[in-house]
Amino acid sequence: MTGRALYFTGGKSVAVREEPIGDPGPAQVRVRTERSGISPGTELLVYREEVPGELPTDETIEALDGTFSYPLKYGYAAVGRVTAVGSDVDDDWLDRRVFAFNPHESHFLADPETLVPTTLAPERALFIPNVEAAVNFVMDARPRIGARVAVFGQGPVGLLTTALLSEFPLATLVTVDPCGARRELSEALGADRSVAPDGLDAAIEDPDIAFELSGNPTALDDAIDATGYAGRVIVGSWYGTKDVQLDLGAAYHRSHIRVRSSQVSRIDPDHADRWDKDRRLDVVRSWLSDTDLSALCTHEFGIERAPEAYRLLDERPDDAVQVALTYE
Repeated sequence: MTGRALYFTGGKSVAVREEPIGDPGPAQVRVRTERSGISPGTELLVYREEVPGELPTDETIEALDGTFSYPLKYGYAAVGRVTAVGSDVDDDWLDRRVFAFNPHESHFLADPETLVPTTLAPERALFIPNVEAAVNFVMDARPRIGARVAVFGQGPVGLLTTALLSEFPLATLVTVDPCGARRELSEALGADRSVAPDGLDAAIEDPDIAFELSGNPTALDDAIDATGYAGRVIVGSWYGTKDVQLDLGAAYHRSHIRVRSSQVSRIDPDHADRWDKDRRLDVVRSWLSDTDLSALCTHEFGIERAPEAYRLLDERPDDAVQVALTYE
């Protein structure tokens, strides 16, 4: 019996390869994937060869050991059902739907402790990692009542951050994106206004908080420039090997602006006294169970058409929001 796995094989090159499907070890389960989500952030950096090859993929995720050097299996949003269990694993796991931080492949073996059981439909469960990232950004920003907030970038994680922020008692929530379709989605998810980059100054005055989630280094300079005195800039983007040029002249020098990185793999020490990843994940699952994100699911491709999916995201990003791979 063979399955299929996606490999990043070089710059703008992916391949689907057949591989043997293994039997689970005593402490493992085997999962048959139903859907997996493609990240237009980190995955596109890998696809475009914009990540240092020697960099570890993610030391906090068991399925992502190794480095970013080609060829590699990558991806971290897989939803499927358990189809076999090892001799030491409870049979209750059989046929259970689970989410896994696992690369794109039709079958995989895993330690049950690394899986997230879920009753969510696959098309909703695949948003777990992006919602977790969005929750992390908002936790790190700590918006106060009446705050003025700007969000740069309305890709999947930017839109989800907007949806979460819309539930806070903010004075103003303005989002920024060059794509008109994404701006419409942003307002549908709760933004007071969503504007093109040249419309920000007229839409919001002196934001207390700016989120930079576009993946575009130029937007970081714009976010710092737009933020009011002593405000905060939360940087959720990873720019990979792209150059980042900032104007940190007199205006910034006197601004007392705080620029803070935010990344989901770990809980920031500021929250570690009360929060851990399990508690944050509970928030994610609860929010997803009550939130309809179907408008964000714009494209599905069978895994055999994966090269077409990546070309879409690379060449026509404004045509897509969340792209998923399916497995028949």
